[in-house]
Amino acid sequence: MTAMTYDMLIIGGGINGTAIAREAALNSLSVLLVEKDDLAAHTSSASTKLIHGGLRYLEYYEFKLVREALKERERLLRAAPHLIYPMCFVLPHEHSVRPWWLVRLGLLLYDTIGGHNTLPRSRSLRQRDTSYRSPLKRPGKGFVYSDAWVDDARLVVLNALDTQRHGGEISTHTALISARREGDVWNATLSDGRHVKAKALVNAAGPWVAEALALTGTDARSGVRLIKGSHIVVSKIFDGDHAYMLQQPDKRIVFAIAYTNETTLIGTTDVPVDRPEDATISTEEIDYLCTAVNRYFKRQIGPGDVVRTYCGVRPLYDDGASEAKAVTRDYVLELDEAVDIGGPPLLSVFGGKITTARHLAEEALGKLGHNSTASRDARFPGGDIDDFDKFLSEVRRAYPFLSDAQSCRMSRAYGTMVFDMIGTAEEMGEDFGGGLTAREVQWMVNHEWATTVDDVIWRRSKTGLAMDEEQIARVTRYLEEK
Repeated sequence: MTAMTYDMLIIGGGINGTAIAREAALNSLSVLLVEKDDLAAHTSSASTKLIHGGLRYLEYYEFKLVREALKERERLLRAAPHLIYPMCFVLPHEHSVRPWWLVRLGLLLYDTIGGHNTLPRSRSLRQRDTSYRSPLKRPGKGFVYSDAWVDDARLVVLNALDTQRHGGEISTHTALISARREGDVWNATLSDGRHVKAKALVNAAGPWVAEALALTGTDARSGVRLIKGSHIVVSKIFDGDHAYMLQQPDKRIVFAIAYTNETTLIGTTDVPVDRPEDATISTEEIDYLCTAVNRYFKRQIGPGDVVRTYCGVRPLYDDGASEAKAVTRDYVLELDEAVDIGGPPLLSVFGGKITTARHLAEEALGKLGHNSTASRDARFPGGDIDDFDKFLSEVRRAYPFLSDAQSCRMSRAYGTMVFDMIGTAEEMGEDFGGGLTAREVQWMVNHEWATTVDDVIWRRSKTGLAMDEEQIARVTRYLEEK
């Protein structure tokens, strides 16, 4: 059998890999993306769920990164208004290790460095900001600014869906076994038994970028620094849909963010690790995050209050910074063109952020000889919404059998695709709990590459937070029977 030839073979189904695949497909390139596990199975589902410029990066003079990220924040708010939406952040000045004037100056720069900004500008915390001040132990001076929230794993799925809709191919649970240059193409062997050829190979394997390079017989010129970031989830410690940015004595910041199912998401840490497989949250990290919150809030928490934890490994470009918190969050694209032998290119991705993944993809295609701006104004699947509140009302009128919580969550997750999922149905099938139903699970299986219970309840939805062990077991049995 003749091996199929693609314009591009991409290794890795995280945010960077799927963003590059989408950019390539939007440019009518034939693309195959392979992922050894599930989409967003690792780092890309373990973020702090923010689309942001990175206010703290200004402290490390990462002006280019912040400017680029803020511009991308505006694009993403337009491209996926169902999945990405504004969030207000409160920055108390209590316990601050930075002078008031410096924080104010940083916020003013944050308001302007990205150019046109549709989000509210930063301001001082006011006495009448009762909902922001009341949860704090000492509600003194502070600031209020805006960034955006995202369901990180679902954004990866949307990139993959858009890739497929434009002719690209997504193969999950498919690993690269080996790849070698043969003339002007790569000859690759995959774990599903296929042998494929590609005119270009993209290594977007995240924390496994060095291991993927080894499978090609190529040595990396750049280094990767693996930094573990851990989060905890507790029952909500404040009312409202806003978030807090909490300065810590070690000059790090910790976010406390209104999360799903009446919980608060708290993170993150910065801990170097040697192998991504070994990354799990430690008791020291849990204590650190609890202590970080307890410095500020009236409601005190401890390890016993933690209802869920997750941990991801950031594959940062090793720029020689001495401390994990100071390692650049910018990305580096390393191109190996094998110019001496005229071989096909190999592009490796180091670092990056969810916020800048689209821009990274655009630059990646440029390095491979395909100038692209196709995704700059392209909406994601389900994102053809101009007014979310109006859209939500339409969903509720069309499907009165959905609870308010269900209709809101599903409208956020799927946008206009919710009409494709439900169609003219008058019920959603078996109710597993937490608002999750058989019809939605089947959609994930048929359209979103879901195969396991974790794919369903933790990555493509966060319904696991509202389910008990028996309900989760029912979802497992349902998937096994399909």
